[in-house]
Amino acid sequence: MSLTGVVLVVGELVVDYTLGHHGSISKLRLGGVGHAARGLWAADLEFSVAAFCPQYLIGEAKAYLAALGCREFIWLGDVVGAPNVILIGDVREVSHQGYEDLMRETKIVKVHEPLPCLDAYREVVVFPGRFDINVLASAFAVDARLSFDIAYDLEDLSSLMAFQRRLGAVILSTSSPLFMRLGSDDINILLNAIRALSPEVLLLKENRGGSRLFDMQHGSVEEIPATLSRTVNSVGVGDVYSSVMVGLSHRGWIEAAWRGCQAASVYSQSTFPDDIKRDLQRGFRLSIEVLRALGGSILPWHDRQSYSIYLAGPDFSYIEKQELDHAVDSLTYHNFRVRRPVIEGGELRRPASEGDMRHMYNMDYQLLKECDVVFAVPLDRDPGTLVEIGIAIEMGKPVITYDPRGENKNTMVVAGSSVYSADLDECLNGTFTVIAALRTGSR
Repeated sequence: MSLTGVVLVVGELVVDYTLGHHGSISKLRLGGVGHAARGLWAADLEFSVAAFCPQYLIGEAKAYLAALGCREFIWLGDVVGAPNVILIGDVREVSHQGYEDLMRETKIVKVHEPLPCLDAYREVVVFPGRFDINVLASAFAVDARLSFDIAYDLEDLSSLMAFQRRLGAVILSTSSPLFMRLGSDDINILLNAIRALSPEVLLLKENRGGSRLFDMQHGSVEEIPATLSRTVNSVGVGDVYSSVMVGLSHRGWIEAAWRGCQAASVYSQSTFPDDIKRDLQRGFRLSIEVLRALGGSILPWHDRQSYSIYLAGPDFSYIEKQELDHAVDSLTYHNFRVRRPVIEGGELRRPASEGDMRHMYNMDYQLLKECDVVFAVPLDRDPGTLVEIGIAIEMGKPVITYDPRGENKNTMVVAGSSVYSADLDECLNGTFTVIAALRTGSR
């Protein structure tokens, strides 16, 4: 039986448990390749699932996937020694998401012997997990095209050599350890390593900075912008992008990537499947030409270090500044170059002489002039931060004001800032937007 036109999704099924905080509620969802299944269903694409999961999940998973129209569920192997439950701390990926795979040290994936046959499928997307992907190689048809979304469980690219010349897309995220090891400093090192596998394309998902699709056969690069709005839940967004792109690859990789990005954007805005499907189907009515014309933010990972961000805030050792530290962690996580005047110039001795204060002022002022953007965190109505905001506005520099305690909501600060918010997610989006505009010269 050939299931041409049906995408086979291969990987682990897990349970995602989002921790409630800041007034939000906890949420339980079928995760792992469950996200890819929801994305394909929302896109009206036919799919089957071949999964590794604990035995206790099989009945629930089969029923849930059947409700999404899954053509076939194939249990590839058992997971023992762990429940396959992942705790998620930050669903919006403002910084590190704080994933905790419960009992991961004792987790074992037992592949069924003999392995179920998967040769009815011609289009396959694999999400590597705690299983040996090489044992799957013989299960697929010799003419199957396989795409791999590499996140956290693939140590190096040598594991993909068994699939050489059968590869459609290799997909990486800038948050993956493999990218950090091979491509975070120099994209060409990553490209050369990928090129040895002979895939058709490489998709590099760059979080809020959009994505780049590299044609590995002809050398062209397609930049696909991100549509930035308030993130509701980023968990599984990359899986949706990958699976929808593979599902639509018969239209050509470029259009497929744009549509995959559409699906990912919609998925980040809700955790309710019916709402996701409704909004995605509306979006799919746009032609690819209109979709491109809508634009968005493009800020590749490797371009971010070219722009300096001046941190305006009471970055002193003797005050409580958790919000400021969180903002720094967020900007650093997304590969921005953050200049911290207090760290670089040192703290003034207390009490400070007038001469010392003038010297410190001149150093900070010069650093402010050199930077491209100001990210301000005015805790406790810190007068120094407010002065820095004013100087930056006068210099014509974009100012992002993150006011987590809501203490500085006055006309001059709000109206003078490119973005003003008590929400770090919104301020992070603003940072991407203003620097992307500087990159294109549109600001």
